[in-house]
Amino acid sequence: MPEGKIIKALSGFYYVLDGENIIQCRGRGVFRKRNITPLVGDYVEYEAENDKEGYVLSIGERKNDLVRPPVANIDQAVLVFSAMEPAFSTMLLDRFLVLIESKHIEPVICLTKMDLADDLKKLNAFIADYRKIGYTVVETSSETMAGLNSLEDYLTGKTSVFAGQSGVGKSSLLNAIRPDLALKTDEISSSLGRGKHTTRHVELIPAAGGLVADTPGFSSLEFDGIDVEDVSSCFPEMAELSSSCKFRGCIHINEPKCAVKQAVEKEEIPSYRYDHYLQFIEEIKERKPRY
Repeated sequence: MPEGKIIKALSGFYYVLDGENIIQCRGRGVFRKRNITPLVGDYVEYEAENDKEGYVLSIGERKNDLVRPPVANIDQAVLVFSAMEPAFSTMLLDRFLVLIESKHIEPVICLTKMDLADDLKKLNAFIADYRKIGYTVVETSSETMAGLNSLEDYLTGKTSVFAGQSGVGKSSLLNAIRPDLALKTDEISSSLGRGKHTTRHVELIPAAGGLVADTPGFSSLEFDGIDVEDVSSCFPEMAELSSSCKFRGCIHINEPKCAVKQAVEKEEIPSYRYDHYLQFIEEIKERKPRY
């Protein structure tokens, strides 16, 4: 039975990459009966008499998957944030990081529009904070082409998802890496302060020796499936210190002799990271239970 990888899902069709061939397939009815939806990134078995009339027969086990964007078997998430237009937000970045960390996907922080930054000192301080935690941060500009070679090195041989707020320059970045793509980009909406949604579906695009998912932009994330007890493990600097807390299962809020709170007081953990942690905890506590 031939095998391949779904690289695009659109209007009920699944486009399966097998070697250098792309086969247009439909899903078997058995998937609907089992409430299973094939995702971009899935490894599948299929049958086809030609490259236009195939059927996906089975889906391989997934090592991970995301709901928004709907994509599976990701090696790393490139979290694209702009230095300006829209302004860099540590709160939004930390929301993305918590979601990605909860899925055990390696994050790469990519800053775009570095040529537009109006407060480099402040931005560089944030960059230093995230690098100290252990995150990879790549500084780029699609206008000057700065940093693109470094980003391409991270893409080689991997399946990556590009995700981030609308208008940060994901499509511009991919156009700079692969000019032949000519992906549509839009200006920032002056009334909303964010970009228009220019990507309408998820598709894996060959780029820099790997596959990249250009995904629909979105500006908010919900912590569905993440419990209060899970949040600290999604902050690497806190997870590292948890074993030094006096109480096992410490959630680093009211417990005495908490190593995380002590690190915050000593400014070893940025206070804004801890503030975001507390806000995320409250948000999860207030989440309405599902019945």
